[in-house]
Amino acid sequence: MRPVFVTGLGLISPLGNDIDTAFDAAVTARSAVHPLIGMGLPDLVGATAAFDPSPRFTRMQLTGLDRVSQFAVAAASLAVSDAGIDPATWDSERVGVYLGCGMGGAEAIDSGYRMIYAEGKKAPPLTVVAGMVNAPASHVSLRLGIRGPVMTYAMACTSAAAAIGEALKAIRCGEVDIAIAGGAEAPLTFGTVKAWEALRTLAAPDPADPARSCKPFSANRSGLVLGEGAAMLVLENAKHLGQRRARARLAGYGNASDATHITKPDMRGQVSAMRRALQDAGMTPAQVGYINAHGTATLTGDSVETRAIRAVWDDQANQLAVSSTKAVHGHLLGAAGALELVLTIRALERGVLPPTAHLEQADAECDLNFLADGARSVPTLRAAMSNSFGFGGSNVSLVVEKLD
Repeated sequence: MRPVFVTGLGLISPLGNDIDTAFDAAVTARSAVHPLIGMGLPDLVGATAAFDPSPRFTRMQLTGLDRVSQFAVAAASLAVSDAGIDPATWDSERVGVYLGCGMGGAEAIDSGYRMIYAEGKKAPPLTVVAGMVNAPASHVSLRLGIRGPVMTYAMACTSAAAAIGEALKAIRCGEVDIAIAGGAEAPLTFGTVKAWEALRTLAAPDPADPARSCKPFSANRSGLVLGEGAAMLVLENAKHLGQRRARARLAGYGNASDATHITKPDMRGQVSAMRRALQDAGMTPAQVGYINAHGTATLTGDSVETRAIRAVWDDQANQLAVSSTKAVHGHLLGAAGALELVLTIRALERGVLPPTAHLEQADAECDLNFLADGARSVPTLRAAMSNSFGFGGSNVSLVVEKLD
């Protein structure tokens, strides 16, 4: 099987817009969660990304360019720069974009509907092209001159993880030499947040400290916190990589469906995704020492994922390190799997695992080693997994391996 290497990472995130800033925030449990006062939602919390588009886009370019596409282009550009590749030198037909996005241009859609229904005006003429789900991938292609496959995966919370996994397959089979893969999401608009509130899945703000509102795997968890941003990876085959350095090897991809319920997770689908990823990587459970869990802090989701991990690791589950970084950066929905994989890769490089923040009350149904007491030094760790499970019953697991 042809090896596939991760050569570049780029992100725009609630934890910061460069890799080390974001990773250090995750390791030290510096939460980006805060009340959404500026959106007129002071009783709800979210995790926003500090992002100024003006250095990267002209005023003309920003016309019809939703925030989600701005995130995607910025993160992709950072990843390509991190990989040390000049897009002017690559064979553009041998490069592909594989991007996950669950909500599309939520800002454009929300604004357009407000103008139509509340203000009695016409929607802006570019509302459709700004709001379409494939706009972020298309704008990455336009900005970087990519003429290979430009694919969008809309699979709720597994969108980015699936995009990365499908990019892995595309390189393995020789369809492309380079893939720009990841996800982008910008759901923090008034209408979108209120829709999620109606679903009754959002966390109640912590009365003592809103930054601590997201509490994965804790007995007093109350739901997820929405976040925004983008994370992109550059994947390459060995021939194109040449003498440049790689950050990690993307080793395994597992994708499985629950086929049981549109919102309620099912352990069997999660078990299948993890086992498929391990099989694809040619690894046993014992060879993977850390999981960046899906861990959204919902009552059902966290307990189901705990049982699924135990089913795969069996009697070795207590030796496995697990954490959910969503506690500090929120749930980026369609971009979640990419951001969490980036943090997982950095954890392998640095030999340090980020903790599960705000886990102070143990839950008997969530009984794994969740690193609740802080970050852990693991200089000998060789492989890790990142889980993404989503509405619609989709489940994706990715395995990455440290390079010597």
